[in-house]
Amino acid sequence: MNSAPHYIRWFNQIGDADVPLVGGKNASLGEMYSRLTAQGVKVPNGFAITAQAYRAVLDQANAWPALHQALDGLDVGDVNDLARRARAARDVVLAAPLPPDLAAEILAAYRKLRDEYGDALTLAVRSSATAEDLPTASFAGQHESYLNVAGEARLLDSVRQCFASLFKDRAISYRVDHGFDHFKVFLSVGVMKMVRSDRAASGVMFSLDTETGFRDAVFITGAYGLGENVVQGTVDPDEFYVFKPTLRSGHRAVLRRRLGGKEIRMVYASAAGRDTTRNVPTPLEEQQRFCINDAEVLTLADAAVTIEDHYSREAGRPTPMDVEWAKDGLDGEIYIVQARPETVASQKPLSLVHEYQLAARGVVRVSGRAVGTSVVTGKARVITHVAQLDEFQPGEVLIADATTPDWGTVLKIAAAVVTNRGGRTCHAAIVARELGIPAVVGCGNATSSIATGEEITVSCAEGNTGHVYAGAIAFTRTSTDVSSLARPHTHLMVNLGNPDLAFQTALLPTDGVGLARMEFIIAEDIKVHPMALVHPEKVADEAVRAQIARLTQGYARPQDYFVRQLSEGVGTIAAAFYPKPVIVRMSDFKTNEYASLLGGRWFEPAEANPMIGFRGASRYSHPAYARGFELECAAMKRVREEMGLDNVRLMIPFCRRVEEGQRVLDAMAAQGLRSGVNGLEIYVMCEIPNNVIQIDAFARLFDGFSIGSNDLTQLMLGVDRDSEIVAFDFDERDEGVKEMIRQTIAGAKRNRRHVGICGQAPSDYPEIARYLVELGIDSMSVTPDTFLRTTRDVLAVERELGRPARGVNE
Repeated sequence: MNSAPHYIRWFNQIGDADVPLVGGKNASLGEMYSRLTAQGVKVPNGFAITAQAYRAVLDQANAWPALHQALDGLDVGDVNDLARRARAARDVVLAAPLPPDLAAEILAAYRKLRDEYGDALTLAVRSSATAEDLPTASFAGQHESYLNVAGEARLLDSVRQCFASLFKDRAISYRVDHGFDHFKVFLSVGVMKMVRSDRAASGVMFSLDTETGFRDAVFITGAYGLGENVVQGTVDPDEFYVFKPTLRSGHRAVLRRRLGGKEIRMVYASAAGRDTTRNVPTPLEEQQRFCINDAEVLTLADAAVTIEDHYSREAGRPTPMDVEWAKDGLDGEIYIVQARPETVASQKPLSLVHEYQLAARGVVRVSGRAVGTSVVTGKARVITHVAQLDEFQPGEVLIADATTPDWGTVLKIAAAVVTNRGGRTCHAAIVARELGIPAVVGCGNATSSIATGEEITVSCAEGNTGHVYAGAIAFTRTSTDVSSLARPHTHLMVNLGNPDLAFQTALLPTDGVGLARMEFIIAEDIKVHPMALVHPEKVADEAVRAQIARLTQGYARPQDYFVRQLSEGVGTIAAAFYPKPVIVRMSDFKTNEYASLLGGRWFEPAEANPMIGFRGASRYSHPAYARGFELECAAMKRVREEMGLDNVRLMIPFCRRVEEGQRVLDAMAAQGLRSGVNGLEIYVMCEIPNNVIQIDAFARLFDGFSIGSNDLTQLMLGVDRDSEIVAFDFDERDEGVKEMIRQTIAGAKRNRRHVGICGQAPSDYPEIARYLVELGIDSMSVTPDTFLRTTRDVLAVERELGRPARGVNE
């Protein structure tokens, strides 16, 4: 005889097969508690009140006819009518008492849980619908949860409130939109140990990149306090990426991170005799720290990978996951409190590449975190209160402080969403992805900077930062199914310096990155001259020293800031294309560009012509910059060894003389970067006529060459490429330039060295691309926006020459 309770199932008694009995959320918690605890995934213990209990409550009260009366004939497009009918339905459920046998079983289970955790136990009481968290639909945020519940009376009341939340306005609307019958979806309730994240931190993580669908990253967001602020977007969270392939191979390193504002934190409070929650300011010193440390980030990434692997095996296909986590401030442990299949980014066909290109740049109204990669134009509608929602018109751009699940009816008719608050896992971001519309979140001042009726352009096509421009700016969209695009015999790579664009660009069928520039990362992410970090005492301006101090706070040494920021920027690019080669060029700022960095003017000379002055290789072993070059080397060593991204190759720019090349290689070897060790290859830019003339000598030092057609043209023709007056004479198609290119390719092949080109010439001029193919160049590297066009051009030339293309997957 089965002695198990009629209405209660403990987490160790349920799994994924029990969705009809306990709903998606509880089934997932049971699955993880039963199957993954031994693999290090911590899940709080608890029990599920089954959907049978929900039905029993309504059966005993004969509530079904009243529910039909409230909901039959509902038009969810009428917001006011929806609100009235939803309230009536909830009143019906709340009027139905819990049967005595059900209440007794709930309280008996609660007492057993209290025996396990002690009398100080408080509870999380969470709704779990029998049709939620499916692979094609997520009911996230549709039903209510109650946190920090203490005592028997509050537990029973919270269960009744959860049952009633099946008829919240947003839940009703969501079911209608997704074709679920209101009377065939039932509610289970999960009761589990409350993780005291109010005293620590919490957040959401995904086992893929939510913007691009890139599958090899774990994306983690977090903030102090209860997770509601992260989910609803009322706080700008910290963000972290971990690269799964190198994590699996034992490399314990965070790939990239971004410090969020975290201005507020949600904690528990009491009001009118009941426990509730409230937001309190986060102290400034905590705002300026990450809410979890690197070890905790990696613990979360381990859990995400374990959970994804488990669900993928169960499903028989890759199953990216959406996971909620919480750190307990009492025991210091990190717990997984929910996991469900990710239902938006994982459904995108990765082979279909959409490229958006703005025709111009306008006046930026606001900027924030980009959600999606598209561009739209439309009229703005500023909504500052829920009472204004019925004013919203289809096709308008919603401008709001933040959104909540109650705004679903408006979000589904919006062209785009712009919010003051929130990160890339907030409610507005999640819904925008699900609806396939762009969003720019966490702008800070959108509602005060944009007026209702104003024509605006929302652009999420420029990396992680989204911009809202004044006016309707023209743009183009091209779509390409790259799964059927043949690969040329000549390897085609991309030039890339912005890590924000790496995951999106990696969707192109490239052979890797032929030129990864450090300069963008140094200028945009680091902002400080490396020598000002080595010798901050030489920066004479107190205000500049203060700026540098703010950027480097929390680091043992200012130099460590440079190494981590540069390594994580380069590492993100390398991870996106892994295991394809990524050729990273060491820094090639000119002196005037270096001087514009924070603290730079105290370390740079004034030159009449910086283009042919103190740049590239000449700096690396010079006393004026040698310590800065050591930091660059330390960052690259960290990328290859600590982060495990050994697909990185290094390249030396503007190396004038063979002796100079040897000095640079010696300096690199002294920092642990020696060609041939751990598979490292070091290339040199071929952009000075002497590189071509002495190519045999340079080939004895370096593993390969990359032709820099811009500088080579400049120095061959004696034309300053920054001078508008003589710009008409700058032409890579000049016969003298072409002869230099021919000699370079022939010399590299003679010495069995790789040779590619990373200048603009092949993407600007199809005849140059043809010339390079005819000469048998190994690779071309072009900008991402010209990659597909160049691919087609090269394929056409190779067909004419009778060279077979590679297959689409080669």
